[in-house]
Amino acid sequence: MKNKKIEGIITEIIDQYAYADQSDRPWIIGFSGGKDSTVLLMLVWIALERIRQDLPFPFQLKRKVYVVCNDTMVENPIIANYVEDVLAKISEAARDQDLPIFVQKTTPKLEETFWINVIGKGYPVPNSAFRWCTDKLKIRPTSNFLVEQVDQMGEAIVLLGTRYDESATRERSIRRHEVTGKRLSKHQTSVNTYTYAPIKEMFLEEVWYLINTVKSPWGFDNSILFQIYADASADDYECPTVVVNKEHNSCGQSRFGCWTCTVVKNDKSMTSLVNNGQNWMQPLLDFRNRLVEGRNISENRSDTRRNGQEAVREDGTNNGNYTAEYRYQILKDLLQVQKEIQKERPHITLINNQELIAIQVTWNRDGYFDHTVGDLYKEIYNKDISTNNIKSLDDTERRILRDVCVEDPEYYHLIDNLIALQETKTLMITKYGLHNDVEKRIENFVNDNGL
Repeated sequence: MKNKKIEGIITEIIDQYAYADQSDRPWIIGFSGGKDSTVLLMLVWIALERIRQDLPFPFQLKRKVYVVCNDTMVENPIIANYVEDVLAKISEAARDQDLPIFVQKTTPKLEETFWINVIGKGYPVPNSAFRWCTDKLKIRPTSNFLVEQVDQMGEAIVLLGTRYDESATRERSIRRHEVTGKRLSKHQTSVNTYTYAPIKEMFLEEVWYLINTVKSPWGFDNSILFQIYADASADDYECPTVVVNKEHNSCGQSRFGCWTCTVVKNDKSMTSLVNNGQNWMQPLLDFRNRLVEGRNISENRSDTRRNGQEAVREDGTNNGNYTAEYRYQILKDLLQVQKEIQKERPHITLINNQELIAIQVTWNRDGYFDHTVGDLYKEIYNKDISTNNIKSLDDTERRILRDVCVEDPEYYHLIDNLIALQETKTLMITKYGLHNDVEKRIENFVNDNGL
């Protein structure tokens, strides 16, 4: 490779893997599919190839390298599809080349997904002051895998694709945690874990030079990544790159993330993708904007938080969790958008069936029985959710119960609600909390009817 800096980084990685650290502590690479994590993995891959080929004595590649990709389940669909293809190619190539590189995908726990929090529990969508998404969707899933490796191996090393050149804030963060004269730094939150940032001194132009001029070690077409960045770059946010052919006239520095991201005021990358021909994404962008617009409307918010704490602003407007009715409206909007998107992209799922069932469970626990997820799904898709209808009673049972309770119809609704609580617990394969849920529903019934 002609670039001396890049050659120096590869040499350093070889030294760290084979000489400086004689342990078998696994390396863990956080792989997003973006330019920096791609370059980091490319350099590590090249280093491993050279260790096996060039060292003057037989060297066993004993240290495992895990390529950990966190799927928030609301990733930008274009980058999500790209990452799926890349990960499959990485796994195949590592196996064929007999390299100790293993792909590991992490996802949030069901009860912590974006839609369970927003539509199920009524969390207001994230903003800069209440950014709950980063911890629940990104940090926890990856941390859980990291803990597993530390428990198994005693220690682990996390390789970071961070660079000084990214921003002044990022440079301050890197320098604050690094130790002078040491490649490894202690992880700030995980016990017995260290961090290593091999590409921290690379400039953006060097990152794109590597991607555009060096063949992917796992055999993927890097020009696809380049084009994604180019399409996602807003007109006022482009960066120059090393021109290696006529197609490489400019590249984007846009950051990819969740298509639902409401932390930023405007989603420039998704807007640019739409403007550059990805018109099918327009409904996603419009939906995301509606989430932003509806966030702080008092009528959409309760006067308490989920823990019962009062949440009323000084001007008398509500600032608690989303009302049950607004949650229902968000779900209806989401399913309609999903159906529209699937006309052109049938493989894209914005919310999965497990989440839909878990939302129903949460609504029932909150005492919201006015609507069911199953009925809404059937209204929009004209079919039942594939995990079976989550209605509490079939039509015959409902008719018999209504006849029995003809003189006291309120008891019909109570029994129907209690059965719904039991059945949604069955769907979640757990009865945990059922007793409390039933007691709460009966208590509300007694209070509402003055009994």
